[in-house]
Amino acid sequence: MRMLINVPETVVADALRGMAAAHPELTVDVERRVVVRRDAPVAGKVALVSGGGSGHEPLHGGFVGPGMLAAACPGRCSRRRCPIRWCGPRRVDSGAGVLFVVKNYTGDVLNFEMAAELAEDEGIQVAKVLVDDDVAVTDSLYTAGRRGTGGTLFVEKIAGAAAEEGAPLERVESVARRVNERSRSFGVALSACTTPAKGSPTFDLPEGELELGIGIHGEPGRERRAMMTSREIADFAVDAVLEDLRPSGPVVALVNGMGATPLLELYGFNAEVQRVLAERGVPVARTLVGNYVTSLDMAGCSVTLCEVDEELLRLWDAPVQTPALRWGR
Repeated sequence: MRMLINVPETVVADALRGMAAAHPELTVDVERRVVVRRDAPVAGKVALVSGGGSGHEPLHGGFVGPGMLAAACPGRCSRRRCPIRWCGPRRVDSGAGVLFVVKNYTGDVLNFEMAAELAEDEGIQVAKVLVDDDVAVTDSLYTAGRRGTGGTLFVEKIAGAAAEEGAPLERVESVARRVNERSRSFGVALSACTTPAKGSPTFDLPEGELELGIGIHGEPGRERRAMMTSREIADFAVDAVLEDLRPSGPVVALVNGMGATPLLELYGFNAEVQRVLAERGVPVARTLVGNYVTSLDMAGCSVTLCEVDEELLRLWDAPVQTPALRWGR
């Protein structure tokens, strides 16, 4: 196992210490494993909180800051749980309420439900939005229903912008649900990921083959094929998304790397994604390319499309200042 780590047991804590040193605009509690906006709670504003197993960076800690999340709770690497019930939303609630953004993995769902009950016992108003954008499988090893993947970024950014504008909790929740309903994703693995604790690939992928429809926790996909070209992968992935989404208007496209795919390849793949969308008559309003919702050291990519109207596109374009996503202002 060749990893830039000390020992597997301290990987997350070490990363959080490094994050704290690099981003003084954040408050990072290494012991309790929570990343919070330093100015939280922000008076009069709904607080967005998310989290889950680590290994998907910059999701979620890299998306904490103005215009996006108020807090993130990173758990152990690639475990479908997080310590949110220990840190709780009390650190970020200004009295306007808290929105939990929850990826549809059983451990995350259970942990956030427990956290919501504890928060409500303390008089904090809580709403929850379940992200389930993955079209590859209906039920998986870790979920009942679809998995939450790249669409999480769209939910956190667009709903975060609504919260930043001072929208009430009911409105922020409604925006988040609209974004999730309009988002679809499909992922492809060229290699399996390796968790620090396991020290070996999470599934066997022979040389010369790829896995279509993978999740972000090292789950195998729905189909295995001989290696395909970037053009062929784009045709397959985009068509899988469009078959389910069936957009009637413009989309925001996320061409996402799974952690070990260089930007040279991702931009080349984006050219193919844009070609397919043009051939299918789907206008693209905005495009984001890079490693945003990853799976440790997995080589591969995912495509996420979110159909946007005028309001959602305005919220997407709104200023954001986080470690991993920055524009405007």
